[in-house]
Amino acid sequence: MSEDDLHAFREAMHGVRPLPPRETAVAAPKPRPAARFTRAEEREVLRESLLPPADPALLDTGEELSFRRPGVGMDVLRRLRRGQFAVAAEIDLHGLGRHAAHEALREFIAEAVERGQGCVRVIHGKGRGSGQRGPVLKHVVNHWLRRMDGVLAFASARPVDGGTGAAYVLLGPAKAGRNPGRAATP
Repeated sequence: MSEDDLHAFREAMHGVRPLPPRETAVAAPKPRPAARFTRAEEREVLRESLLPPADPALLDTGEELSFRRPGVGMDVLRRLRRGQFAVAAEIDLHGLGRHAAHEALREFIAEAVERGQGCVRVIHGKGRGSGQRGPVLKHVVNHWLRRMDGVLAFASARPVDGGTGAAYVLLGPAKAGRNPGRAATP
């Protein structure tokens, strides 16, 4: 800054006084959020959520299982859903833990494929005894069947055969060097 600029600035500022310091207003603290439920109400809601509904039909969510490998036509899956294949054998997984159910299903599918049984029924249940967790076996059976080499397709059974608590499983022919109960290679 030159001497002339500094002099001009001082002349322009002559008589100007700084503003008095302001007090900064302190914001009032926000009120704490009020709980919507008391602890007793929360416990009651939790207790009610664990009880089965009065109408057992409400437990059947209608979530149907359905799967087909590439190369299996929709007409085949449709016939399977309608129960138009003769069921040669069935396995009931009720009451089994996850690991025991997996082993039993794996062995069952492997034996059925080796015997040339084209269609079997797997009863996994609707999960009525599972509470909030929902149908545990149903979900894992869905996952396991998709990964088994011997399984071509599966679909939830007709109501007379267990409805959404069971599945018809269409099996392929036994092939040399293949273990039908093991997981399919991705």
